[in-house]
Amino acid sequence: MGTLDGKVVLITGTAGGQGRVASLTFAREGAKVVGCDIQVDANNETVELVRRAGGDMTGIAPVDLTDPEQARQLVEDAVAAYGGLDVVYNNAARPRFGPVPDFSVEDWRMTIASELDNPFFVSKFAWPHLVRRGGGVIINVASMAGMIAGEVPPMVAHSAANAGVIGMTRQFALEGARHGIRAVAISPGPILTPASDRDLGNNKAARDAITRKTLLKRFGRPEEIVELAAFLASDRAAYITGANYAVDGGATAW
Repeated sequence: MGTLDGKVVLITGTAGGQGRVASLTFAREGAKVVGCDIQVDANNETVELVRRAGGDMTGIAPVDLTDPEQARQLVEDAVAAYGGLDVVYNNAARPRFGPVPDFSVEDWRMTIASELDNPFFVSKFAWPHLVRRGGGVIINVASMAGMIAGEVPPMVAHSAANAGVIGMTRQFALEGARHGIRAVAISPGPILTPASDRDLGNNKAARDAITRKTLLKRFGRPEEIVELAAFLASDRAAYITGANYAVDGGATAW
């Protein structure tokens, strides 16, 4: 018996990284997973990995969640796939980085759209379906950047967007409580995914600069975020709502 048996979970950004690990983990715990991404082939690979592991997953791609109509249609397709919706896991994001004077308006707007608009659109359109099920869970992946400033890389839009995600999560919790909807945020520190590992390569200076603020002096692994998310989505976490969990190796502790 899994902790998520019988639950239908919509996970955004499932083509790789934390989203792929989340798909495998939630399916392992018995959930029926609907995963989406803007990348078609990589998202299909995730679906195949889940099915090979004995899980149940439907993939929907390409989807651009910065477009509210595509977000609405995604939710409708997710509900149709398994007859309802119990958990929304807002994981997808495409932030851009740079120092304030050189950061373009286009990069600002793209980051705000991908990190703040995405979870709002998906949650807004999922809301009535969660109410119809008698409640559910919204998990928003934010960032420690929503709590503290970051020097490497410069992250003005990333910080602003994720502070917004944390605040929005609290409001979701307040408005959702009467409907049985819980809302929680997870704020990761630096997480090493296959893509970021590839981009950093053997640049030890860059790696050290990114992990220097952590007390543990290392990157986190996607599993260290996702296992918490799976618990928060389960009935074992029924008394948890409106909270923001920093999973950051201690970076926000000092």
